[in-house]
Amino acid sequence: MTPFLGEVFGTMILIIFGAGVVAGVALKGTKSEGGGWIVISLAWGLGVALGVYAVGEISGAHLNPAVTVGFALIGDFPWNDVPLYIVAQLIGAFIGSSLVFFQYYAHFKKTEEQGPKLAVFSTDPAIKHTPSNYFSEVLGTFVLVIGLLFIGANEFTEGLNPLIVGFLIVAIGLSLGGTTGYAINPARDLGPRIAHAVLPIPGKGKSNWGYSWIPVVGPIIGGGLGALTYAALFEGVVYIALWVFIALFIVVLFISFQIHKKDLKMIGNKNVYHNPKEKQA
Repeated sequence: MTPFLGEVFGTMILIIFGAGVVAGVALKGTKSEGGGWIVISLAWGLGVALGVYAVGEISGAHLNPAVTVGFALIGDFPWNDVPLYIVAQLIGAFIGSSLVFFQYYAHFKKTEEQGPKLAVFSTDPAIKHTPSNYFSEVLGTFVLVIGLLFIGANEFTEGLNPLIVGFLIVAIGLSLGGTTGYAINPARDLGPRIAHAVLPIPGKGKSNWGYSWIPVVGPIIGGGLGALTYAALFEGVVYIALWVFIALFIVVLFISFQIHKKDLKMIGNKNVYHNPKEKQA
């Protein structure tokens, strides 16, 4: 198996477990309906661990564009291979989420609400607040990538590393995931969101593309900051890219505040339109 196919297969395994548990918890009529956040976080962690076990020796099991870019920024991965890995991860995520759709097809039909159907494929904020949502994805991915580098710097019993990585995912989910659903992985969100858009899901509704930039841009910036911060603090190497990513984080945060203000203004205008008496007052 080539590294490209390794990333496709490993990411597919990750999404089968991750999207699968969300489907089991969120869709109507499953035996695991209403299982809760702990169940979801645990299954995502185990899904990552199994994906790493499957292809770690083949591709390094990045399974995440934020990890690939972060490692490339500090010289741990060749830039020439970055586009190939990202494409493989997106393909694997698309395939994995499509398989989950067919697995739970009867339950998609039984579920009337559109929100749970989209939740199987992609993330969505518990409270829509663009700056906070963006910051949440940056911080979660920062912790992920710097955590992976911590784990790699220590020696564990042979074969235990993937399980420790899985525990890291569970910890991030339980501690930081309650705000946005912790995509912390552009491929995990974008690949399945594309699948949601093209698959014949009964009564699926829209794919919420207006939010989709946050689980892509946030993790890329967070992953880059995580890797570059690790290099600066633990290896004593300060890359110019660190300052670039800090500036990029600030710029996007400023833009997110402007988007939030625009959203509030639109909501206010709608309220005035629907309440003409308030407009007169």
